[in-house]
Amino acid sequence: MKIVIQRVSEASVTIENHKVAEIKNGLLVLLGIVEDDNQEDVNYLVRKTANLRVFNDENEVMNKSLIDIAGEAIVVSQFTLQAATKKGNRPSYIKAAKPDIAIPLYTNFVQRLEKEIGKKVQTGQFGADMQVALVNDGPVTIIIDSKVKE
Repeated sequence: MKIVIQRVSEASVTIENHKVAEIKNGLLVLLGIVEDDNQEDVNYLVRKTANLRVFNDENEVMNKSLIDIAGEAIVVSQFTLQAATKKGNRPSYIKAAKPDIAIPLYTNFVQRLEKEIGKKVQTGQFGADMQVALVNDGPVTIIIDSKVKE
């Protein structure tokens, strides 16, 4: 399981000209799931997302987490994060989990993140054609792979 976390001053998700999610200060999380991901991957990445110290403290040092600032979050499923690009120029998405595996893990990620941060987490719609807009604050962008714990 991979996530791309972006610290945002605002972000939104629009589907068919209808805004389905919108936040101000917080995190936009893009979530890519593979076939062998499981609850352990979800737990690891939820803890990282909620506790990652990427928000500035009073000394303008990134020392506060999403929990610390009572920030908001949007989680968007993005199978293209699992693209294989080794051969040729057309990405392969063969590693991306099929919906029967990905949807329950995606749903569980969102629910666990809500519990961890103590507030509703907004989402896109799994499998939909979405327009994701954001103002990346910093910019701060972090990539975490649950299979590569560095």
